[in-house]
Amino acid sequence: MPLLEVSHLQKIYTTRFGGNQVEALKNVNFSVEPGEYVAIMGESGSGKTTLLNILAALDRPTSGEVLLNGRALSDIREKDMAAFRRTHLGFVFQDFNLLDTFSLKDNILLPLVLAGREYPEMERALRPLAQRLEIEPLLEKFPYEVSGGQKQRCAVARALITAPQIVLADEPTGALDSRAADQLLDLFGQINAGGQTILMVTHSVKAASHARRVLFLRDGEVYHQLYRGENTQEVQFGRISDTLTVLAQGGELHA
Repeated sequence: MPLLEVSHLQKIYTTRFGGNQVEALKNVNFSVEPGEYVAIMGESGSGKTTLLNILAALDRPTSGEVLLNGRALSDIREKDMAAFRRTHLGFVFQDFNLLDTFSLKDNILLPLVLAGREYPEMERALRPLAQRLEIEPLLEKFPYEVSGGQKQRCAVARALITAPQIVLADEPTGALDSRAADQLLDLFGQINAGGQTILMVTHSVKAASHARRVLFLRDGEVYHQLYRGENTQEVQFGRISDTLTVLAQGGELHA
């Protein structure tokens, strides 16, 4: 059974003035299997951010359904939504979203603190994760004392600390220099190889070339997809670039 199922998703916004309606998502359909690593791409205005917000249970669709492990997000009561997100979803953001008044350790542990976990349990979850992400020596530092790449590793640790069913990443390399971005993408590959499901929204062809599958949005719909298969990252990079060029020119793609 797919881990994530998106069926006939539509999102219509009504503008504040004039009552005009904007259809951000038209008829989005796709599924994600457990352990997949999927990238979502598309030009600005294609619906990527709207889709991610709905998958993250931060917004509700106008129609259609999202199932996570067979459970409809629409069935979750509003008062239970924060706990659901904290337990089942991990988030990695472009701008890290770390609290500057908290140490890196406290930032990572925050989801477990909010879930009411005991401190010994939190420590047991933190140590192997910090070692794996190579941030153990940094845990007592504050976000303003470390580099962007180190901040993002901390953010990844925070996303993984609850053992989420899926990690949702929003432009995770957007605020990083090329070296830190490469390190993060290698890390995502390792995490995925360990069985973690990842869905990443990105403008970066390089980032998307690390994923096993790329979905392309155009005008609020899934217009095309590319499986990496046995292709190298270099070959996949070229395929993604070619696809984006055709989409930008308004051309048609063939399977």
